[in-house]
Amino acid sequence: MSVTNRTLRVRAIAAVCALAGSAALVTACGAEEVTRAGAAAPTPTHATPSPRLTQDQAERKALVPAAKVGWDKAAATAVGEVPRGKLVEIELKRATAASPSPGSPSPGDTANPFNPSPATPSPASPSPGTGPTPGAPEWVAKVAGTDGTVRTLHIDAVTGKVTRSQVERGQDADDKRELTDRLGRAERTPQQAAKTATDKRKGTVTAVQLDEDDANRLIWSVDVVTTKDWYKTTYDVDAANGRVLREHVDRD
Repeated sequence: MSVTNRTLRVRAIAAVCALAGSAALVTACGAEEVTRAGAAAPTPTHATPSPRLTQDQAERKALVPAAKVGWDKAAATAVGEVPRGKLVEIELKRATAASPSPGSPSPGDTANPFNPSPATPSPASPSPGTGPTPGAPEWVAKVAGTDGTVRTLHIDAVTGKVTRSQVERGQDADDKRELTDRLGRAERTPQQAAKTATDKRKGTVTAVQLDEDDANRLIWSVDVVTTKDWYKTTYDVDAANGRVLREHVDRD
């Protein structure tokens, strides 16, 4: 083969290689553009984000399991502090730091309307320095005496002991008569109302209160917290016949 022909052949091969390289470059660029386009629009996933608790739900989740004493035992303790007393309301709350109230009884105090003789602390009565830590769970109960005078009692929701007790201030004679009348008309006990509520929805009772609804019907209002979602459901239970008059779910 002549030198001229060999040279022409080499040039032809080089040209073919150059064309092939260009085609590969174009293909690569196209692939790069596809990749970039794909990156701009990733394939959607079907993962469902875990539900977040609201502030109220989170508070219930932290508070309710921390209470080792149920509402019924706390209520019995509170009522036991007032001779012939009747429960008006009780609610699970967080303890707050508080100094002894001017209305709290002390040894030798004769101002206790339920015990005119010099007061002697009962085994369940509070003593200095025995209150729950601020933020700890406690039951706050209101109990009425036979004349309608209300005493507020704080019960440690872990130990079951009374940490504070005081006569509610500001009650006049009409207030006492009205409360006595309400309690006299309540044919259903708070325990029966709570059972009616928990029969409707299994959960933990966190509040029970004697009240009147918008139709002036005497009711026991019962709060039930469900631990699967930490919602609070309030039941208005007719205090005369035990029927559920209203059910409201608080999903906040």
